[in-house]
Amino acid sequence: MGDYGITNMNSKEVSMLIFGLGWTSTFLVPLLQKAKIEHAGTTTTGRDGSYKFKFNYDPAREGLPTDNDDLEQYRVLPTAEALLITFPIRGKAAMEYFMKCYRETHERERYRVILLGSTGIWSIEGQDKWVTRHSKYDVKDGRAEAEDWLMGKGGCALDLSGLWGGERQVWHWVDRVAASKEQLKSKKSLHMIHGEDVARAIVAVHQKWSAAKGQRWMLTDLNVYDWWQLILGFGGEIDSQKGNDERAKTQLKWVGELMEEENVKALPRSMDQLGRCYDTREFWTTFGLMPTRARLSDVKL
Repeated sequence: MGDYGITNMNSKEVSMLIFGLGWTSTFLVPLLQKAKIEHAGTTTTGRDGSYKFKFNYDPAREGLPTDNDDLEQYRVLPTAEALLITFPIRGKAAMEYFMKCYRETHERERYRVILLGSTGIWSIEGQDKWVTRHSKYDVKDGRAEAEDWLMGKGGCALDLSGLWGGERQVWHWVDRVAASKEQLKSKKSLHMIHGEDVARAIVAVHQKWSAAKGQRWMLTDLNVYDWWQLILGFGGEIDSQKGNDERAKTQLKWVGELMEEENVKALPRSMDQLGRCYDTREFWTTFGLMPTRARLSDVKL
């Protein structure tokens, strides 16, 4: 991953402690540096100037670990005003355990806790066509349970749609999504958010905590994408750049056939045809932002 730009390994206190320096951090760390927000972060190996940390929760073990056990890895971490958790925590008990461990080893009384989650919790039977953060969600989903507990304690859940940017490019998924014509027929709406806008959202939540605390937010780039339209565009570019790509030609042919069979006169399909659509205007309005990367980039082979 390279240098995370973490230069405060010896600091006793930072503004933001990032639990899990991965893909998100490649966009977040430069933004934190630009905003002069002092930060530190963890990885499972302690590489590139990070703290070594691995979340170990055993549901069979009650209470906190002993001083010489799991608790020690929390003790060496700096105290932070904001804790950003980028990896999945599933279940109320696991979330409570994490917070107990950190609080037990740090003197600060209050923390701004931001937990990254997934818009997948709203993928339920009988869901409304237009889905907002206030819509019904799967309350039994492990990640939703952790978020609910955290929000009850004043924390914030930031649930992300499909992530792209850097090495994550949507056109890489085309063959998996369109492995067959029948599979492509079932593909409808797609919601995405670029890593740069995820980073901007995290900083905004941190800086406007009064609006964020105790809330669950849904984050997309304000677009509802049509898989057929994306494959039509990506397939055409791939075929053009490669000169004669048989796989791309086949997928383009399927799109054309499906449009005829489903009487779709033009793409994108209507919202009624696309099914579940996410309305995330409330986040962007509340925090005074708009997405900066609201168009999926062209294919670069």
